[in-house]
Amino acid sequence: MTQFVHRLFITLYFLIILTTTGILVYVGLSFYNLPMEERFYHLQYELLKPSGLWGHGLGVIGTLIIIIGLFSYMARKRLHIFSRVGVLKYWLEFHIFMCTLGPVMVLFHTSFKFGGIVSVGFWSMAIVWASGIVGRFIYLQIPRTIEGRELSLHEVEEIKNNLDSELLERYDIDFSEIKTSKFSTIRLKLISKQISRKDFKKVRQLIRNQRKMVRRIGRLEKMQQLFKYWHVAHLPFALIMLLIMVVHVIVVLTFGYKWIF
Repeated sequence: MTQFVHRLFITLYFLIILTTTGILVYVGLSFYNLPMEERFYHLQYELLKPSGLWGHGLGVIGTLIIIIGLFSYMARKRLHIFSRVGVLKYWLEFHIFMCTLGPVMVLFHTSFKFGGIVSVGFWSMAIVWASGIVGRFIYLQIPRTIEGRELSLHEVEEIKNNLDSELLERYDIDFSEIKTSKFSTIRLKLISKQISRKDFKKVRQLIRNQRKMVRRIGRLEKMQQLFKYWHVAHLPFALIMLLIMVVHVIVVLTFGYKWIF
């Protein structure tokens, strides 16, 4: 996947979430703004209540979206047969997209009314979503291969050394001398070496990559530890959410609420 296509997908994910939220707000704003005791008299009560055609549908579809987003990523990450299906980074972004869109729909399914065991499930879902955003940030700080495998410190240092060598051998630039210099200073140095405009862009990108690699090496161990602690917080709440979701579905079916089926 090219960088352009990747950005296109990220933009599409964002627009889908934004559009879905906008439509849900537009359709039900007057209903959701009413106090609970007055909603019964709203013209769209039978449609928008949690057991209504629209409200129930949001719960069903939102739950399915969460399940697809969760288990597709888990399968790609943990099952060997899927290990070569796409890049793990892109699967993570799909996972975050689905597990953002799904909770948005579930939120409107509840009509912003939380109580009992359902409230525990909802807030667990909220914690899972928030911790997922934090987890993605930590994940991106740890250098990985294109397949998503975490690089060791030795491998990261080898990449840094290769960048050092390329700058020195091709452009006669010692990174240790300019690692804290401003790009304007570096530009003057390159002009003095009569490096072309095209090569200057390559050098600038190499220096940026090198600075990024130096920062990552400096905090690699810390980020790896944070990622381990993050799993301890993220996974239990995800399991609680799934357990309560299953209980909720069983109870709903027991009482005969089957949506359109």
